[in-house]
Amino acid sequence: MGHTKSAVEKHLPLPLATFHILMCLAGAERHGYAIIQDVAERTGGDLQLSAGTLYRSIHRMLEQGLIVEARRRPASIRDDERRRYYRITAFGSDVAHAEAARLQRLVQLARSSGFAQGRA
Repeated sequence: MGHTKSAVEKHLPLPLATFHILMCLAGAERHGYAIIQDVAERTGGDLQLSAGTLYRSIHRMLEQGLIVEARRRPASIRDDERRRYYRITAFGSDVAHAEAARLQRLVQLARSSGFAQGRA
């Protein structure tokens, strides 16, 4: 991780919507509606972000330095000038990795306690 452990850990645990948005942006820059669609598809419809939840999360994530508004845009023929595109920052990636590791440890504890199936 390129950032201090304490700077990263102060963001943990991540809100569910935030973690899903970071996972979505790990693959590509996306605009809001594309994020909503990706999260719904990725979760098999189990998590459907409302526009309000998405944009409140994005606003907070921008302030925290987890994401930034992307400067590059698709060709104008394939784009709507009102759209804002977002990308994950190196800090956001560090925080997402730390959250995934935290969740992995939690699942290991659940398995060793008999609350989840799989190897302990």
